[in-house]
Amino acid sequence: MELTHLIRKAARILKTPFLVLDLSYVEENYFRLKNSIENNEIFYAVKANSHEKILEMLRDLGCSFDSASRGEINKLLGLGIDPKKISFGNTIKKEEDIRYAWENGIEYFAVDSEMEVEKIARNAPGAKVYGRIAMSSNDADWPLSGKFGTDVDHVIEILKYANRKGLVPYGVSFHVGSQSYNKHKWKEAILSVSKVFEKLAEKGIYLKLVNLGGGIPVKHVKPIPEVEEIGHVVNEAIHEYLGWVDGLRIFSEPGRSMVGNAGVMASKVVLRSRKGTQDWVYLDVGVFHGLMETIENFRYEVVVDGKENHETVSMTLAGPSCDSVDTIYDEVELPVDIDYQDIVYFINTGAYTIEYASPHFNGITPPELYTVEELEVLVEKAEEELKEKENKVN
Repeated sequence: MELTHLIRKAARILKTPFLVLDLSYVEENYFRLKNSIENNEIFYAVKANSHEKILEMLRDLGCSFDSASRGEINKLLGLGIDPKKISFGNTIKKEEDIRYAWENGIEYFAVDSEMEVEKIARNAPGAKVYGRIAMSSNDADWPLSGKFGTDVDHVIEILKYANRKGLVPYGVSFHVGSQSYNKHKWKEAILSVSKVFEKLAEKGIYLKLVNLGGGIPVKHVKPIPEVEEIGHVVNEAIHEYLGWVDGLRIFSEPGRSMVGNAGVMASKVVLRSRKGTQDWVYLDVGVFHGLMETIENFRYEVVVDGKENHETVSMTLAGPSCDSVDTIYDEVELPVDIDYQDIVYFINTGAYTIEYASPHFNGITPPELYTVEELEVLVEKAEEELKEKENKVN
């Protein structure tokens, strides 16, 4: 998202930290993805940013939604979203939540273990299940292999088991890793998916769904493949490996790529100090209140207002909480003259920031969230109040 004059003005006169969202980016991202992958049914990953205005916009565009919990399901249903357009994509679900989802009309459930199949069979008989294969994600900033998914042979056995349990083995899902820089990972994954389709077809079980997951990157500090490039790879792989499947459905589950570039985080320096040979800069936002992903060295573009072209030096950047884990970056290039009350922006922070922010830790309030339209109103009001104060003084 562009660092606009409005955002710069707001950071000078409003309380920080705050996150501003421009929903026009979300709309553009939706149509770029929709037009890049043939027959693509988009299931937005709600966990990336569940702000109601985002969900409402995507609902009105015809989007479907991937939920990870009962809480997200309730939020979607409360916005009038058709349960047939909601999937339960978390492979780790409580039985009562499975039952709740099924009773409310949700049909699609992810699995990667026999026990999860058993829970779904008990609580959502006849549900459509898709098995998640694990992918190596060494080309991604945020690998997802390990906790989620399993190997191809195991997915085949899981879906055969689901069939015996009275469920509908519907398809296969994968995730190449969040913020993946290798467009060819999708081809590698689709080849693995095709092996599941083929082996089950030999047993008379005909799958219908390929769920591409997420992983499409957002521009931060490294070059990225564009969504159109990834779409080209996906389309070619689908035709090459799964062109024989009648009525094949394609789901995608964008999260970061749908909302990441729609946000800018504004913060201020609350302290600069020197410890040994290292300069430390502390902000009013940190790991526990919006920048959790930096704990794994996830790199955002950092901009210091008005000092973009100043000489820089490596410093440590940290948050305000009374916890040593609250260190944003051990080494980051910052202006040599960065000082108290300087404004520091984190660019393209629309995903996985506010959602991670704790409203309780250390009693520190998470960043406020504003849309561009809301920010315009607040800035106008603040400027009017400042003028009134000046008039009274004069």
